[in-house]
Amino acid sequence: MKTITAYFVRHGQTMLNRYNKVQGWIDSPLTDKGIADAISAGKRLADIDFSAAFSSDSGRAIETNRLILKQNPHNMHIISYQFPELREQCHGYFEGNDLSQMWQFVGEQVQTTSEAGIMGKFGLEKARDLIYQADLYHDAENNAMFWKRLDRGFQKLLQNSSNGDNILVVSHGNTIRSIISRYAPELDLGIPTQNGSVTKITLTEPQKLQIQYFNKLD
Repeated sequence: MKTITAYFVRHGQTMLNRYNKVQGWIDSPLTDKGIADAISAGKRLADIDFSAAFSSDSGRAIETNRLILKQNPHNMHIISYQFPELREQCHGYFEGNDLSQMWQFVGEQVQTTSEAGIMGKFGLEKARDLIYQADLYHDAENNAMFWKRLDRGFQKLLQNSSNGDNILVVSHGNTIRSIISRYAPELDLGIPTQNGSVTKITLTEPQKLQIQYFNKLD
């Protein structure tokens, strides 16, 4: 039975993060703060001898991964992989729109038009279904689609690692928080996953997750 330790890092702040825009499958570059977020995460993880590094195939995650590994003395020996399965959720029609406007539109279905209200009443998984239902093009991912994809991602992490490996995984805010909400809901206090924060997860075959900590910036 194979067990690996994964250090999940949310990518650094991007331009669309800064402007409070919806950013799932669309991409934007890191800001100066985002570069600092990544470097800070790299310094905090510099003592870990990673066997491999993984990220989504989004540019912001790839660049964050590069900046983190640059701080690691073992970086010349670390192979990096990019998997679309590790992406943020897809918001379909709402990609690039103002975040608060999306929640107003989505929330009309349930007479709750703020992100805090929807998350507080329905949680992340039902909120994902509400976004899907509100997307007239039906390009957004519903909760089942999101988890089918992410579960494939977990399997790819295990398939490309050996027992006892420490791996770096650069992913996205809602993706990481969704893992916490499902596998360690007591740690989900309604606080967004911070740019550059580290979440430590033990992953065991066939697919058992144990959360060591979430959203650390120190």
